[in-house]
Amino acid sequence: MKIPKFNTAPPHLKEAMALIKSGRLKEATVAIQNNLNSNRPSNSVNTHTDDNSTAMRDVTPNESTPKITASNPSVPKDLASNTHSTQNATPETNDTTKAKDTLSEKLQSLTDKMKDFKIDLPSALNLPGMGAGATTHSEPPIAENAKFIKGVFTSSQGNHNYRLYIPSNYDEALTQGSKLPLVVMLHGCTQSPEDFATGTRMNELAETHQSLVLYPSQPASANLNRCWNWFNKSDQQRDQGEPAWLSALTESITKEYAVDAGRVYVAGLSAGAAMAVIMAQTYPELYAAVGVHSGLAYQSASNMPSAMMAMRKGADAAITESNTSTNYVPMIVFHGDQDHTVSVRNGGQVFEQAKQRLQAQKSNLQTQQQQKSSEQGTRSTQIQICDDKGLSLLEYWKIHGASHSWAGGSHAGSYTDPNGPDASKEMMRFFLNHTNKSYFK
Repeated sequence: MKIPKFNTAPPHLKEAMALIKSGRLKEATVAIQNNLNSNRPSNSVNTHTDDNSTAMRDVTPNESTPKITASNPSVPKDLASNTHSTQNATPETNDTTKAKDTLSEKLQSLTDKMKDFKIDLPSALNLPGMGAGATTHSEPPIAENAKFIKGVFTSSQGNHNYRLYIPSNYDEALTQGSKLPLVVMLHGCTQSPEDFATGTRMNELAETHQSLVLYPSQPASANLNRCWNWFNKSDQQRDQGEPAWLSALTESITKEYAVDAGRVYVAGLSAGAAMAVIMAQTYPELYAAVGVHSGLAYQSASNMPSAMMAMRKGADAAITESNTSTNYVPMIVFHGDQDHTVSVRNGGQVFEQAKQRLQAQKSNLQTQQQQKSSEQGTRSTQIQICDDKGLSLLEYWKIHGASHSWAGGSHAGSYTDPNGPDASKEMMRFFLNHTNKSYFK
């Protein structure tokens, strides 16, 4: 099914963007809300209605939305021919009455549709490189005797599709009574589990390290661009929204398969990385480590205008102050310093937020910085914080010259940069050094 979306940003979003860039966030919010409350209807906006979907709460008119009236000077152009001036009005004729009735019905229909209005965030912003993955569902290659199964998980919020990679040695592990690690991979906007598996090549590493890999799928009914809704307040809390069903799915797979509950990890790209941060924050007892590629710090945004600002310029400094009461989850972060979709400042904020929590819970930490270079010559600056035994607890890889793409990924998938460093390999190395039975739990 073809998903409708904006080709270019509508006028009111352009105005909002200008306000946001000048730091006038409240005015930008008002501008968007006023438009959706029918104070400024625009014929440049395509509406999308889905009875089973959840609209972005902060920009969706509620039941008290006022009706657009014929006297409103901002009536869309395609309806303007049916309006009459209120100045020097003459007694209404039957034709005039019929025209008004028709106009009223059309405007009321438009208002009703606006109640279920959704915004395709990356397309509305006209962000580069954010549309290629939508139709990429080709199956990734798998090892002989391995499986890449399709599954459906049912929660109180409905049915959720996923893919699960089961390595070729799984039956042998079952026979021996062994438990295997599990990596939960959260795809980016427009991507699918198949595309993400292909691009990251995480299944290949899982085969090498005898691990399972879970790829939850975000449907278009939850977000038109298949983004995880990291910017919604209800999707940033424990036992609510997307974190609730993602954690329930993780627990279900852990119990159903031969998974070591102490070696469950979560990682993601872009919106998926932002959601991975949320999962580590809200369910620290469930995940032993987290991988964040081109993501954003916890609670960087609470609605669409603040999400746009955070992606462009990073979150407000006060917002990214860490909640140090939450158990620390070891974290590895990757971000390209030429990322024009999610500013590299966000990578630094993810690192700083994690460092605050780590320092509040662990002493005798050692910090070191070194320059890295991939086989293809891509340079990175790596900051590493270790405990007194040399175990890496937090890493930040700033990749020089890299854009919004998974470092070291395959060209067969979307949003990848084969020039490295190999983010998947480094994440797996970092993950397998940690269990959730550590001193942080």
